[in-house]
Amino acid sequence: MTETITPRPVRPSPSAPPVLGGLGLFTVLLAAALPLIDFFIVNVALPTIGADLSAGEAVLELVVAGYGVAYAVLLVLGGRLGDLFGRRRLFLGGMAAFGLTSLACGLAPDAWSLVLARVAQGASAAAMLPQVLATIQATTSGPRRAKAMGLYGATAGLSMVAGQILGGLLVAADVAGTGWRSVFLVNVPVVVLGLVLGARAVPDTRSPRPEPVDVPGTVLLATSLLTLLVPLTEGRAAGWPLWTWLSLAAFPFAAAAFYAVERRADRTGRTPLVPPSLFAIVSLRRGLLLIVPFSIGFSGFMFVVAVALQQGAGLGPVDAGLALVPLAVVFFLFSVAGPRLVTRYGTRVVPAGAVLQGLGLALMALAAWRSWPALGMVELLPGAALAGAGQALQLPVVFRVVLSEVPAARAGVGSGVMITTQQSSLALGVATLGTLFLSLSTSLGMRDALVTTLLVQLAAVASTGLLSLRLPRTVA
Repeated sequence: MTETITPRPVRPSPSAPPVLGGLGLFTVLLAAALPLIDFFIVNVALPTIGADLSAGEAVLELVVAGYGVAYAVLLVLGGRLGDLFGRRRLFLGGMAAFGLTSLACGLAPDAWSLVLARVAQGASAAAMLPQVLATIQATTSGPRRAKAMGLYGATAGLSMVAGQILGGLLVAADVAGTGWRSVFLVNVPVVVLGLVLGARAVPDTRSPRPEPVDVPGTVLLATSLLTLLVPLTEGRAAGWPLWTWLSLAAFPFAAAAFYAVERRADRTGRTPLVPPSLFAIVSLRRGLLLIVPFSIGFSGFMFVVAVALQQGAGLGPVDAGLALVPLAVVFFLFSVAGPRLVTRYGTRVVPAGAVLQGLGLALMALAAWRSWPALGMVELLPGAALAGAGQALQLPVVFRVVLSEVPAARAGVGSGVMITTQQSSLALGVATLGTLFLSLSTSLGMRDALVTTLLVQLAAVASTGLLSLRLPRTVA
């Protein structure tokens, strides 16, 4: 008699690494889009917020700066906590908090309540966003990781442009009489969807060797960023009082103390918040250097264009947002083609992108000089399209380069460092180029101030082009 043996179902090995599927990738990219959209979505809503809440210029700048500074200061800590307690847990908790703080922003009864809610919103984003890149690093490899990182870079760039366009449309639509509040309330249903999908599709990962929080490093990093970003963002509107100069003077000392503490911790085998040994990775170091001028120019451009088109050219929020539609559309198209171009030409596409972006900025400056104040989507279209193509050939590729050789065990730290660099530079861009534009507009007028600021950004683009020549030729 022959015994029939029924094969047992093969179960995956408990040690098998988790895999991020298509739905999970969509979910983490949705989460990656939210914080960047919210950094820019208020640009075209600020005039309406100021009128509705009787808020002065200094308070309105805090609506932007409070979010950006809190976000930048806590990002590396968010990455470390994800490594320690589990990235999925921090991802879902940060997303839920982002939804609640968005609701608080949308219901804010006065300007200072809005500022506080924006600070809390930035802190929530700092808990959520580092888990996106760390999860991608820990759950993908080879071509799948390259594709995921390319999509992340495309999402990041498109979100920054889409935020400004969406802000204009929502303010003008005045959904159910909510006016500017809709730019925050729109996050709530998106967060609910993200939480449902995240609970089902995002795998749980953590560092195999979780490291405790570096309290001295966290405090000193926060101090360094605060002493730099707060006076730069608030100084002009406040009239540059003594505290702004004292704060800026303290920045190099705080930064030096942070580096010394982190270097000592690294040498003695402890666990620094930002390990200096991480910067021994050439691709990471050179990629971060390129992100700084790129992000400063990008955020400064978006802020300046929003103010110039509304307050100078007299456009409404919809037209001011739609003026950037060509940039967004071309950015998306070139982002889709980007991975194939990188496969064929390597990182040589980055300096090519800088050239295209520079030509686009020059055309926009020329359009502003010749057509002012009749400046809108048609006049800006050629320059905006070229700039969008150039940006799409730079940002996604550089993101891939920065994290290409970071070990999976340090994915949270590496992603936190990269996003902190980007976010701090975005805040610096609004502070520096925004301050330059607003200062020049009182003496030179809006047109000349806009043209001058665009030419200054052109110098930043030239620096990204030169720095890109030192990137590794291929992406690991």
